[in-house]
Parts: sequence; C-alpha cells; structure tokens
Amino acid sequence: MFPGLGTLVNTAAVALAGAVGSLVHGAIPERFHRSAVTALGLAVIFLGAFQALDGMSQLAANKGTPGKVFLLIFAGSLIVGTLFGEWLRLEERLEGLGHRINGLMGRRSGEGARGVARVRERAPLTPSQSTVSSADSDFAEAFMTASLIYCVGAMTVLGSIQDGLGNPQTLFVKALLDGVISIFLASSLGIGVAFAAVPVFVLQGILALAAHWIGPLIPALSLAGLEAVGGVLIAGIGINLVFRKKLPVGNMLPSVFIAMAVIWVMV
Repeated sequence: MFPGLGTLVNTAAVALAGAVGSLVHGAIPERFHRSAVTALGLAVIFLGAFQALDGMSQLAANKGTPGKVFLLIFAGSLIVGTLFGEWLRLEERLEGLGHRINGLMGRRSGEGARGVARVRERAPLTPSQSTVSSADSDFAEAFMTASLIYCVGAMTVLGSIQDGLGNPQTLFVKALLDGVISIFLASSLGIGVAFAAVPVFVLQGILALAAHWIGPLIPALSLAGLEAVGGVLIAGIGINLVFRKKLPVGNMLPSVFIAMAVIWVMV
C-alpha cells in the first residue's frame, strides 16, 4: 500500500457520505446514528487491541535490550507520556482550538447577520435574497461543524502518522466512522458537510507526508513501539465511542513519540 492511501479513502468517505446524507435530509432517526457509532466503536476497540498486541509481540521477540524490557518501555511510555500531555493540557488545547475556530465562524456569521440587518433597514430583502443568505449560513455551519469533528482529535494525528509510514489501517476505520457520521450530520445540516473533505485531505495529507519523509530514518523496532502504544490510544477512542466516556486520549499522544525515541536510543 502506498503512503497516503488512508488519507485518500478518508477524504472520499467524507465527501461521498456527506453528499448521500444531504439527499435524505431529515429522514434518518437519531437512534440509528447512535447504534451505528456504537458498532464502529467496538470495531475501533478491537483494532486498537490487536495493534497493541502485534507491536508488543514484535518488541518481545527482539533479542536485544528492547526485547528484555519491552513491558517497561510500553508501560513507562504510556505513563510518562500521559503525564507530559496532562501537563501540557493537550486535550484542552485540542478542544480549545475547535472552540476558537467555531467562535471565529460565529463572529463572522454575526457580522454577516448584522450586515443583512443593515441592508434590510435600507431596503427589505426579497424572498429569493433571504433564501440565499440563509443557505449560505447553513452551508458555513455544516462545513465548520463537520471539519471540527473530523480534524480535531487523537485518531486524526495518530492515523495520519501511521498512514505516512505505510499503514493506513487506522484511517480506514476512521473513514468508516467519519462516513457514518457524515450521513447523519448531512441529513441534518446539509451539503456543507461533504465539503469538510477538503480540510480532512489537507491536514491529514500534511501529517502523512511529514511522517513519510522521516519514516526511512526510524528503525523498524521503533515503529513497533509506535504500534504498541498507539494501539492503546485507538482502543481508548473506541471506549469513548461505545461507553460515552471522556478518556483524555489527546493527553496520551506524547506516549507514542516517547516509546519511539526510547527504543531508537536502545537499538
């Protein structure tokens, strides 16, 4: 599989599912949405567990130092990385980024609404003009809401890095998840959801390219450490989806890089 395949599949899933969802506007009950996301969450949990076990088995099979202390590396990286991410408040910063972007869009929408009001004071809008203005606002809301959901999160970062290193599996699952969400979101908000495929492609593409460029410099055993620790993070995302928990997976992101660096030094 070529690097970036997961990003392309994820982008296509958002665009196509968003288009389909906009065609069935308001026709899908919310309970189907919850059931589908729960089923996908279970798949994400088992994907993460399988990936973590696979990475750990590769570390354990090594005859050198990493193989002898692989459990210490695995657990230590998770603990230290999580504490470091907690200190940096990565989860809060990711959420804050989303709120800032949403607030920026809200201010622009407010300015647009005030502009429309000023125009109405001078000359009332015709029905066709009012419809166009409302459609523009709905499109912007749908686009921004979907973009935040798909682009801000640990699965986006981790999946894109793995995609750039030649493993698109995580982004394949993310494509399924985003596709399901797109159908239900677009059925409520409209076609703007489909255009969130653009920021998905740009952000994940940049991360995948960066990982691809530095990938040849990283030892294979370090990549196994990434898979082992990253699998735990993916399983955590699945737990959040299924049980409606709020595990701070974003704060755990440094664990992946700590595991890679420690093993790199040991090899």
